Amino acid sequence: MSNNLAIKLREGTQQSHAATENIGFMKCFVKGVVDRNCFAKFLSNLYFVYSELEVALENHQNHPRVGILYFRELNRKANLEKDLQFYYGTDWQNQITKLAATQNYISRIREVAEKQPELLIGHAYTRYMGDLSGGQMLQKVVQSTLDLSGYQGTSFYNFEQIPDKQAFKNKYREALDKVPVDDTTADKIVAEANKSFSFNMQIAKELEEILIQSIGEAKFRKLISNETTTAN
Repeated sequence: MSNNLAIKLREGTQQSHAATENIGFMKCFVKGVVDRNCFAKFLSNLYFVYSELEVALENHQNHPRVGILYFRELNRKANLEKDLQFYYGTDWQNQITKLAATQNYISRIREVAEKQPELLIGHAYTRYMGDLSGGQMLQKVVQSTLDLSGYQGTSFYNFEQIPDKQAFKNKYREALDKVPVDDTTADKIVAEANKSFSFNMQIAKELEEILIQSIGEAKFRKLISNETTTAN
């Protein structure tokens, strides 16, 4: 019997999704304003997040709820390591640092992994479904803006083990609907997914400050304004 968790997650995170797209850093990103240093910092912080999330999911792969959503082919850590080596060189591990928001994010993942593992589903859903969807467009933006070839410096977006992303997303939604949860637990998972969105937004806001330093306040303000140049 379906629990409609997939629909609950989609509908229950719509506002968070819209709010994320409206953050200045993301607006600039979509418009093709990608600062190499800022993007490398973005990936390095995702590296810390995925390292924590993927260990937690692996540790709970036999959990009656979490295990249903454990797909090793989604793992991003190794791909991020490739990217970080590309941007920072072989000594990348000594050059990357966590933003304050990232530290809060991984502390939360650690906490739910220990106390309420089923809430990890909210974190996995937010990150992986986003990577499989909008992430593919962002990869093309970075590739074009930074003049990179193939997945050079953008391995993070390359799901080499998932040739058909749409089919996989359908499979993932079907798996969500097979998770044995009652309404209360489903609501908690949706709330956790929104929390995950919130952490991601906080990371984007911290990166925004770095971007402004790079491109200047005036250019940033112009890019994020919603005014159109077309005549009425």
